[in-house]
Amino acid sequence: MKKNAENGPASAKKTAPAKKQASAESAAAPVKKQASAESAAAPVKKQAPAKKPAVAPKKATAAVKGVAPAKTVAPKTPRAESRTALVRRARRINRELAEVYPYAHPELDFENPFQLVVATVLSAQTTDLRVNQTTPALFAKYPAPEDLAAANPEEVEEILRPTGFFRAKTKSVIGLSKALVEDFGGEVPGRLEDLVKLPGVGRKTAFVVLGNAFGRPGITVDTHFQRLVRRWQWTDETDPDKIEAAVGALFPKSDWTDLSHHVIWHGRRICHARKPACGACPIAPLCPAFGEGETDPEKAKKLLKYEKGGFPGQRLNPPQAYLDAGGTPAPPLGAG
Repeated sequence: MKKNAENGPASAKKTAPAKKQASAESAAAPVKKQASAESAAAPVKKQAPAKKPAVAPKKATAAVKGVAPAKTVAPKTPRAESRTALVRRARRINRELAEVYPYAHPELDFENPFQLVVATVLSAQTTDLRVNQTTPALFAKYPAPEDLAAANPEEVEEILRPTGFFRAKTKSVIGLSKALVEDFGGEVPGRLEDLVKLPGVGRKTAFVVLGNAFGRPGITVDTHFQRLVRRWQWTDETDPDKIEAAVGALFPKSDWTDLSHHVIWHGRRICHARKPACGACPIAPLCPAFGEGETDPEKAKKLLKYEKGGFPGQRLNPPQAYLDAGGTPAPPLGAG
């Protein structure tokens, strides 16, 4: 009996922990369910869809008359380009622009080197159109360097007033005329080192004169040229002289003058500073900056300027090739 009495309590003691364990498990069960409920209730954050890069459409050139659509090519990333690939892409862009602007020319009216150097100096901080509307009266009264060198500054200022900064420009054109008479026998020199010695003449003006009055190749780095070559990532330089050197190294010297015309014309007509007409651009598939401007062809078409948009050009007396291509002359001063 003692054995049984001892065994009974002992068994009871042994089973007690099992009950406690069961109670602990059952007590923990609601916590698990609660945790599961909380997990189920937790909101799932959706990831924002990745933005797709703009890709040039097949018919990016549809809005430009007479230009065949360029082949669809995903815009390249020039930083990953080899030097050879960059040269090929740059030259291809120039070839295609030559097809778009076969009539590209300097947009200043001139009949001789003297008129061109004066007009180019006057074009600073104004449009070629405004210069072209102003120079007929200037050259009618002062046709040669000797005439302008001896001119009354106040009379010249009155003529040049529409171009802006007319006092500084008067000083420059009278000064360069005197230098031509005194140092070069009244003739415009055909060397870069001589041209840049004239008042108001820098490398940009000198290359305009050399390329278009003397047929000597030069790169004209104006604001349009700077903007476009950086958009195309031909160079990341910002200094005009360094841009000239970097871009010049991509092309044969014989291409420099026409290249300047092609790039500047494209910048004035399609690849604008604020609203480039990407959807009407004939070189969109080759441009790393495609998508910075309007990509819809119809909307882009409304951004085109001059002959590409059906408007008059900048020259009052443009070349016949420009007229044959559908371009129209600019109106004289006061006519619109």
